[in-house]
Order: sequence, then C-alpha cells, then structure tokens
Amino acid sequence: MTADVWLPIPPDEIEGLPQGPAYRFWDGAEEFPADPADCVFYVVPYMKPSDIGVRPMPHMSSLRVVQTLSAGTDHVEPGLRHLSPGVRLCNARGVHEASTAELALTLVLASLRGIPGFVRAQDRGEWQGGFHPALADKNVLIVGYGSIGAAIEDRLAPFELARVARVARSRRTTARGPVLPLTDLPSLLPEADVVVLSTPLTEATRGLVNADFLARMKDGALLVNVARGPVVDTKALLTELDSGRLTAALDVTDPEPLPPGHPLWHAPGVLISPHVGGPTSAFLPRAKRLLTDQLRRFVNQEPLANVILTTGAASA
Repeated sequence: MTADVWLPIPPDEIEGLPQGPAYRFWDGAEEFPADPADCVFYVVPYMKPSDIGVRPMPHMSSLRVVQTLSAGTDHVEPGLRHLSPGVRLCNARGVHEASTAELALTLVLASLRGIPGFVRAQDRGEWQGGFHPALADKNVLIVGYGSIGAAIEDRLAPFELARVARVARSRRTTARGPVLPLTDLPSLLPEADVVVLSTPLTEATRGLVNADFLARMKDGALLVNVARGPVVDTKALLTELDSGRLTAALDVTDPEPLPPGHPLWHAPGVLISPHVGGPTSAFLPRAKRLLTDQLRRFVNQEPLANVILTTGAASA
C-alpha cells in the first residue's frame, strides 16, 4: 500500500509539494489513476458535476482528508457518508475571494447602470442614452459574511455607499462593523437597495430567498446571487421579475446549468452569468498555494486550514 494524494492539477505544475506521498493526477477521468483505497488525501476535481467528484469516495478506505477547490462543499457532502470517522473536509477559503468579489461588484454595477441594455443597443447600432441608478448613496445588504462577503465589502467601500449591513449565521463584530444574525433579515430587507447573496448552501440557507424574503425587499431593489442557485426559490423570483418590482443579477441559478428555454433567460430585469465567480486567472496561483500549504501541514502532522467538519464528529 502507498500513501497516495490525488490532485486535479498535474503535480509537476505545483512547486513546493512536500516529499513523501505519491502524487496522482486525476481530474475526473473515467479511469482512476490508482487504487482509490490507497488515497489518503483527496483533492476534488474543480468545476466538475457532483457525481464525478463523489464517485471514488466509497472506495477510499484509507482517506484522511477531502480538500475542495471551491468555497462551497455541498457538492461533495453526499459522499461523506461512505467515509470512515475522522476524515476532515476542508474548503478553499483564500482561493476565490478576489475573483468572486470582483464579479459581485461587476454584476452590481452592470445591472444598476444598464450595461446589458447598452450591449444590446450596440448590437443594433443604436445610441440609447438615459438615466440610470448609481451605486453611490445606496444601502447594500450582504447576506453571508464569511471571507467572500468581507471581500465584497472591501470592494464596495470606495463607492460612497450610504450603508452596508452584514448578515451571517450568528452575530459578531468585525473591523468594519457588526454582523447581524439571519433572524434580523425581516427588518433589514426593506431598507436595502442591493441585496448580495454570498452565503454557503446549507439546510438553513436552501430556499432562504423565498416569496416572503422577496416580498420584504423594497420596490426597485436589486438581488445579486454569487452564492449557490438553490439559496433562491426560482419560481418566487420569477414572479417578482415578471412584475417588474425587482431586478436580479445571477451568477448561479436553480437549475444549473440553466437549460435552453428556461423562463429565467428572458425574464425582465435579470442579468445572468454562467457561474464564473471563481474560474479566472486568479484561481490557479491561489489554488496551488493552498494545496502546497495544506499538504505540508498534512505531511508534518500539523493542524490543517479551512476544516469545515470531521466525519463522525457531532458537528457533522
């Protein structure tokens, strides 16, 4: 038996990997690179369907660590039931903050300033001016204030906002101000001009943005989702979009990928990007640094970073 590490990036392209393990490249191909039973550290292929990432997990009897290259871990959690107790699940905190926050800001500005309409007018060769909202003086509500939510606020800071409100699972204080619990949403939503979703997908957040949530948003407000599609009730959102009361900018949808002919494609006031918050030129160098650091910790038997849960533990 060997102590294998499965990587979705060719190991010879990652500088500084510690010596000791046998590194195997697997990015979701039909054939496994080695016996899954020998894998002790599994880095889940990035941007692959959930069934691909989970496929080897029932056979990984020696596994000690599951490392995602995404901020969310919901796509691999179905496979955890096949693993022995004590396996640590780690996410990619520190990898996606810059690129996802950039996209969130892009979606906000593009939606408010009417960029999609300008592009369509350009395609028709039409000069189409008009009055559009600015981000300045707006109230922004960030729902999900982890590292990505904080990075979004960092990029919003220069835009002369009237106020930023922050919401997460539990109340706490940050350098920028208080973070309020999800239970405070009913009182915060009516004041927000822009609501940005950057929360993980959990049982508590699945369908969080339902008809009641949307009804509490003020007329003309913008909903931006860079979290996960199922955080939003698509049917309820379509009702609000079709009425013209709200607008939306969505990097993630439910279903996803959004199939041809789905009503979201043509709903009024919606801007859709195809889940591109993470895959940018910023991804690979940060992913490689994370893997090098995590594997150094693992080989040296030091505490791992970004541990979300441990199988068999009460928190799981």
